[in-house]
Amino acid sequence: MSDKKHFETQAIRMQTKRSQFSEHTSPLYLTSSFVFDDAEDMRASFAEEKEKNLYSRFSNPNTTEFVDKMVAMEGAESGYAFATGMAAIFSTFGALLKSGDHIVSARSVFGSTHTLFTKYLPKWNIETSYFKVDEVDKIESIIQPNTKMLYAETPTNPAVDIIDLELLGKIAKKHNLLLVIDNCFATPYLQQPIKFGADIVVHSATKLIDGQGRVLGGVAVGKKDLIREIYLFSRNTGPAMSPFNAWILSKSLETLAVRVDKHCENAIKVAEFLENHSNVNWVRHPFLRSHPQYDVAKKQMKLGGNIVAFEVKGGIESGRTFLDRIKMCSLSANLGDTRTIVTHPASTTHNKLSENDRLEVSITDGLVRVSVGLEHIEDIINDINQALNN
Repeated sequence: MSDKKHFETQAIRMQTKRSQFSEHTSPLYLTSSFVFDDAEDMRASFAEEKEKNLYSRFSNPNTTEFVDKMVAMEGAESGYAFATGMAAIFSTFGALLKSGDHIVSARSVFGSTHTLFTKYLPKWNIETSYFKVDEVDKIESIIQPNTKMLYAETPTNPAVDIIDLELLGKIAKKHNLLLVIDNCFATPYLQQPIKFGADIVVHSATKLIDGQGRVLGGVAVGKKDLIREIYLFSRNTGPAMSPFNAWILSKSLETLAVRVDKHCENAIKVAEFLENHSNVNWVRHPFLRSHPQYDVAKKQMKLGGNIVAFEVKGGIESGRTFLDRIKMCSLSANLGDTRTIVTHPASTTHNKLSENDRLEVSITDGLVRVSVGLEHIEDIINDINQALNN
């Protein structure tokens, strides 16, 4: 009989070694620093001749527990936890790239990631070339001699496009590129990019990993040597996760599977309802057969996730009117919460982009993103339906 535990069991049973108090669940370690037995113990610890907590910016029992769970869930070798998802993404770039390097990235990435590519990384002579999610066959044509990294998120935000991870893995291996994947929308429960060749996987733990809208957090997991570089960069630049947030997020992982199962069950029902609504032009959910990358989604994802994108008829004003008519669902910039959240990107999160720039990342004027929560499915659908019909 195999000793390897299932995903759900690892999420619950992996925890910090119990103290002399024999606590059932891991306690909070709200300390900024740790003490040493003597001069030799302190010397050996700082020389990394032994594994020991030195300072909570470097490591802490709570952050270690959270990271160890994420490493096991993603099938990685090592990891490091951050204050936010963007801290994880920027630190990965900062640690693994140097002046003169080039990135090839999907155009459909989180807005702040796009800003890093276009505004901040160029300050250090790091340039980025984009490929569209429906033009993955053109990726190799934009790889340059100085290309160091291939970057993508899948499913994408906010239009839930799907990118073939197996294809990205083959391209990265062929051209000796670092493959970095943002796995935020899927979580390790639905998708493990490392199985397809990813070197580093990043998450905003603020979303489905927390799942209840309580704390901020980020994490990067992957190959040990690469994580070592990310750790050293972060140890000196200071974007570490707080022990309290790590404690919350580790507990959140214990319910990740059961929560995401229900999120996905609700989301596909919302998507199927919207497909038949007379005031909707189109609907996107990875496990809808009408999704253009349905076969790829089925190949690499366990379920389709909790995000549904659809286009309400009537453009920007209809999108704004839809938000105004919502009664139960929340209007928020977050996602992955127990509460269903609706946003209209063209008039809010992406309103500073030109219409052409929005269309490049599949954001039409009437697009609405729904982060489907855990309320009763009839209540979710009734609220969306009345907002579309009024």
